[in-house]
Amino acid sequence: MADNVGSKISYFIVGLGVGTLLGILFAPKSGEETREFLSKKADEGREYAQRKARELRERAEDLIERSKEIMNREKSSLAAAVEAGKETYQRERAKSS
Repeated sequence: MADNVGSKISYFIVGLGVGTLLGILFAPKSGEETREFLSKKADEGREYAQRKARELRERAEDLIERSKEIMNREKSSLAAAVEAGKETYQRERAKSS
């Protein structure tokens, strides 16, 4: 899943660069207008990348939290199984003696 998001971001950045280059080459606007336009688009691209990075971080934090919860449940189950095994062993040992 992370590879898919990474490739989407890569495609976005490449597309942004190609679009910028084409925009400069065929710009009917003055230099100042073109620079303003490019600056605006660069800001939009940066905001998009920051938003996606924030979303990815939130997803990762959520997955880590869920993993911790699962590990705690499994740890409790394992501890209960070990304790039950010990009790059974002691009971059977007492019967044998």
